[in-house]
Amino acid sequence: MAFIVLKNVEHSYFLGKVEVPAIRDVSFEIKKGEMVALVGPSGSGKTTIINLLGTLDAPKKGELLVDGKELGDLSDREKMNYRKDQVSFVFQFFNLFPTLNVYENIEFPLLFKKVSPMEIKNRVTEAINLVGLSGLEKRKTDELSGGQRQRVAIARALVSRVPLVLADEPTANLDGKNAVLVMELMKEINTKFNTTFIFTTHDPRVMNFATKIIELTDGRVTKIEKGPSAGERLRAK
Repeated sequence: MAFIVLKNVEHSYFLGKVEVPAIRDVSFEIKKGEMVALVGPSGSGKTTIINLLGTLDAPKKGELLVDGKELGDLSDREKMNYRKDQVSFVFQFFNLFPTLNVYENIEFPLLFKKVSPMEIKNRVTEAINLVGLSGLEKRKTDELSGGQRQRVAIARALVSRVPLVLADEPTANLDGKNAVLVMELMKEINTKFNTTFIFTTHDPRVMNFATKIIELTDGRVTKIEKGPSAGERLRAK
């Protein structure tokens, strides 16, 4: 059974009084544990799909299901709970709190969950170790490199232990070396926790980590194919 299903999904936005189509008749399925790259030129609809899956926007038409739940039917409170329990975001501009240190940034989403202080400490410590930031817990974000900041953002997404991570151009502000390191970290988390990753990218090096590549042009899906790492993951199982 598919974990994510989009069926004939359409969405648009307004520029002044002009309605501009963002995605048109988009349909695809994603299995749990896949690493999916949404690729295509700017304006092709990649970020729109991320926003719809994160319930930051609602589709104008079509069906959009995550784990059997129709996202278009959720109330505002249900959307809030969905974002708290089912999905995390990783952004290209990191979206960290500059007044908080590394530990506090990673801890932040757990403060809104029913998690004991000891469990919070254990989860944050595990995430810090996993992303290779041990010893930097008390550093403020402006004391970190771009690659380190993105690793903080990934650790923050990880501590919630949600099944779905949405990453919008997660390597866009990183150099080539750090981009690969960040994607290797995402793949490690994907393998260890069976977390589903959906990321947008223009970078062929990033596409190499995908098990599925969905190509969009002018708001439509033009190609769906297995990613370069699909065979490797199958052999590893």
